[in-house]
Amino acid sequence: MFASTFVCLLWGCASRPTNVLLPVADTSPSSSKVEMLVTTTRSRSSNPAQMYTGERGLAPSFAEITVSIPPASVRKVGEVAWPKKLPSNPATDFAVVQTKELTLQTAKGWLSASVRKSPDHSVLVFIHGFNNRFEDSVYRFAQIANDTGTQSVPILVTWPSRGSALAYGYDRESTNYTRDALELLFQYLARDPEIKEVSILAHSMGNWLALEGLRQMAIRNGGLPTKFKNVMLAAPDVDVDVFRTQIDDMGKQHPRFTLFVSQDDRALKVSRRVWGDIPRLGSINPELAPYKEQLASNNVTVIDLTKVKSGDRLNHGKFASSPQVVQLIGARMAGGQTLTDNRIGLGDTIIQATTGVAAAAGSAAGLVIAAPVAAVDQNSRENYGNQIGTLTSSQISQKSSAGKECVGSAPSTKDCKK
Repeated sequence: MFASTFVCLLWGCASRPTNVLLPVADTSPSSSKVEMLVTTTRSRSSNPAQMYTGERGLAPSFAEITVSIPPASVRKVGEVAWPKKLPSNPATDFAVVQTKELTLQTAKGWLSASVRKSPDHSVLVFIHGFNNRFEDSVYRFAQIANDTGTQSVPILVTWPSRGSALAYGYDRESTNYTRDALELLFQYLARDPEIKEVSILAHSMGNWLALEGLRQMAIRNGGLPTKFKNVMLAAPDVDVDVFRTQIDDMGKQHPRFTLFVSQDDRALKVSRRVWGDIPRLGSINPELAPYKEQLASNNVTVIDLTKVKSGDRLNHGKFASSPQVVQLIGARMAGGQTLTDNRIGLGDTIIQATTGVAAAAGSAAGLVIAAPVAAVDQNSRENYGNQIGTLTSSQISQKSSAGKECVGSAPSTKDCKK
């Protein structure tokens, strides 16, 4: 009882249905639709409403999924409208209206047909972070694609995460498990002559996977293709020293990196302590040496959101809590401007000025830059109950003191999520 109360205090315990991927009838003409290609190293589920589990599959799998998103009148930008009950109602909820498992060949055919419809023949690859179930990654990416207005073909890369705050080690090893599969995807996108531009958006632990996939590709090919234009690193849970070597291994010809940091990101403070007190890339002060010089030498654009207030007590969800600010940043960067906190105020005046600004950017690159409006899920995961049952009473007693520090210095990743 104490453990469940403790988790509720940290994250909130508003429940929502799980296994939401069983298709429903498309009964809401005013809802928008996002059609995405899914490639995953998760194992298949026998439950069609789940599709894929958090365990590791023996080989990559593919699927196409269409998500219906309710009108803006019933949903805020940056939020996923999870159904309060099943089946989902497309008029008020995110709802899956079509799913289809694909072979490798039919996945290639789907991608080719979709790219030909894209105005600029571009694709957007999204790689989620720690503590994500399959349905979490599907709905979050659908929201990103919809709210940015991007016309790029959405490709979701989802790796085997158990969707539990207590499975940090398993999730980290699952990103390593997925490196080769991700590189194979990157190699295919590079070779496909129909694809003219590739952008990548990764969040938290997913940044490690993205950077490793790019690094492997660069080493194998002697560099990265010029069509790989933008790589968005949102709150990356990556060792700063390792990042330096990863980007060096990519060579001089590498994509434009945009790094979103927040020095008060408490979730990344947890990782710092776990990984030997080495700073995590997503929480550095980019104005201090040696970071400032290293980032400048590699042409990494840094957006420091430390001053942005967040409703997320861990400050790991600022993109979701301040979506208008992110849209403003995306529009300004699309115009080629360097943006720092002292160039514009991140206060109410700026927020009020951003309505519709992402759509006004007018380019796929600008819209991709605005994508972190929902890169971080500000809502809690609701699967702690199963995990809490595995704790012994002595472990619960130990976690009670550690959990209180999670809101502050947070000594253990087991009580915090990314």
